[in-house]
Amino acid sequence: MKKIIKKIWENIRSNPKKFIFKVAFVLFVFWMLFDDYGILKRLRMEAEHRMLIDRQKIEQKKVMENELRIRYALEPDSIEKASRERYNFRKPDETLFIIREK
Repeated sequence: MKKIIKKIWENIRSNPKKFIFKVAFVLFVFWMLFDDYGILKRLRMEAEHRMLIDRQKIEQKKVMENELRIRYALEPDSIEKASRERYNFRKPDETLFIIREK
């Protein structure tokens, strides 16, 4: 163990500029990867951005569907159709058949 430390220390003493540049390079790489504006943070933010865009598209589709349902609900025939389908209403002389799928 002492031999390894002694060898490293001799290498540092013989080439101090080289050692300083290596340490500076390692610190720079560490800074680029893990800083607040680093690469890993950027990748996480871009993944979250893609997820939010997909979510926005889904919500936009829901809004469009709701707008169409509201427009359709203003027609008189749609009220009758909705009451027949959802609440099983029927006219006085009609026979109602309920079919359920398993």
